[in-house]
Amino acid sequence: MTRLFNDPASFTEDMLAGFLDANSRYVVGVPGGVVRATETPSGKVAVVVGGGSGHYPAFCGVVGPGFADGAVVGNVFTSPSAQQAASVARAAHGDSGVLLLTGNYAGDVMNFGLATSTLRDEGIDARFLTVTDDIASAPVQEAEKRRGIAGDFPVFRCASAAAEAGYSMDEVERVARTTNAATRTLGVAFDGCTMPGSDAPLFTVPDATMGLGLGIHGEPGVANHAMPRADELADLLVDGVLADAEKLPPPIDSRRIAVILNGLGRTKYEELFVVWKTASARLSEAGYSVIEPEIGELVTSLDMAGCSLTLTWLDDELETLWTSPADTPAYKRGAIAPAVEQVRRTAVASGSAVEATIESDHDSRVAAAQVVLGFEAVHDAIVDAEEELGRIDAVAGDGDHGRGMVRGITAALEAARVAAEAGSGAGQVFRSAGDSWAAEAGGTSGVLWGAALNAVGRRLGDEGTPDAGAIADAVRLGYQAMLHLGGAQPGDKTMLDAIGPFSAALDAAVSGAHDWRTVWRDAAEIATKSAAATANLVPKVGRARPLAERSVGTPDAGAVSFGLCVTTVADLLPIATH
Repeated sequence: MTRLFNDPASFTEDMLAGFLDANSRYVVGVPGGVVRATETPSGKVAVVVGGGSGHYPAFCGVVGPGFADGAVVGNVFTSPSAQQAASVARAAHGDSGVLLLTGNYAGDVMNFGLATSTLRDEGIDARFLTVTDDIASAPVQEAEKRRGIAGDFPVFRCASAAAEAGYSMDEVERVARTTNAATRTLGVAFDGCTMPGSDAPLFTVPDATMGLGLGIHGEPGVANHAMPRADELADLLVDGVLADAEKLPPPIDSRRIAVILNGLGRTKYEELFVVWKTASARLSEAGYSVIEPEIGELVTSLDMAGCSLTLTWLDDELETLWTSPADTPAYKRGAIAPAVEQVRRTAVASGSAVEATIESDHDSRVAAAQVVLGFEAVHDAIVDAEEELGRIDAVAGDGDHGRGMVRGITAALEAARVAAEAGSGAGQVFRSAGDSWAAEAGGTSGVLWGAALNAVGRRLGDEGTPDAGAIADAVRLGYQAMLHLGGAQPGDKTMLDAIGPFSAALDAAVSGAHDWRTVWRDAAEIATKSAAATANLVPKVGRARPLAERSVGTPDAGAVSFGLCVTTVADLLPIATH
């Protein structure tokens, strides 16, 4: 259990403050994460890694000479926002481009992808690559859908070493892609991890068993196996990874491999060495030469009990990069040659612009005040439901949906209040709320809610009182923004399965000239029923996909929270009079 914290809601911020103080020789803080304490030299490609926190020493622990130039730090098991990723990348960037690297998770893909687009619009040569090493999360025919787990480490390491060696942007990206394609990981869990402030783990493993194919965000394994002896576990991991490599051969035809036997937080080094004794012998018997193996905690999952085996096939180039010197807070190898480096002048590089004042009329300002009341009510409802939303999400995911929704609606409410008090109309209040929700919540739902609220705000505008048609249009545009950005479709078991029917009900009823307040109540009931009906669906995207069958019988947490939001707003609406 994670026992040491102040306020669970500020766990990441408190952790990062302590980390920065303890490692000021290596890193400085910037909005969204950390960068090296020295400026990126001219001609050097910057490599920025990142994702949710809870995985130390990944990701902030590997920022330093020979390794990453910066790390984006999200909340526990939650993708950083696009704004945070862009902020860290700007700070790390010198003059030769920046490569962003993350694991392959929906929230990371959306947020880092948006950050990359933003940076390119600013004239920065930005590239983005996800790691897909987890063989248990998808078959070889769908290898592009695999998660990034401990295989993040060799991909980050080799790409960073290439950048340190002076490779061009194209060559650094090539190294990252080659290393990813040459990397395979299989992991097991003996017990689940506990989020700060929670009194129960995200999942449990039955006595005398282990979960095979865990995820590093607290996702349980895809199948249960009898608890083995250490040598039997070594056999299972080695056989599993090598069998996958036979089905999907790495792009490097070599008998040299980099190996990581990774502890997930509660499996001790002595236990790992016992497993390694057999794993090393088995790899040697299979004809492999192991190059500088890493046995220990490199990509953890808070206090999860378990371990994983990662193999990366090496050619001459990758072996040189894998074994090159590095000096970071949590990872050191060899000796870094002394260099004249310029101390970073500033730790602030958010790149955010102050938006010009939006003109609004009296009616729109009155509507804006009502919007703020709606955000207040939704905030209270989400806070009350946080634990239940987390419980639903933990059945086949990482259990962070409730906490992420609370962070998002809290930020949105504060931004909405500030905008309304400054005289903004309804449209600007929604846009400000959406920007803050996406920036502070991160994750998949954060970026989707941010996009939807921005679309709503653009349609409603800042003049006049929105009528029924405008409201229905705004909801439809918000739904379409989620469809476009998220890549999911109706029936994939996401919050779209509640939002789509809600929007369709509004459109149909409003076209019949019904009062929009009555229509909203009826549509909210449809959204709630549609959310409940997602219990019968099998997830096809997101973190729940590898545990698809386990999720049957439990509704999608995002759909449930959407139903709660629109129902809460319905309860505020006055009864229509005729």
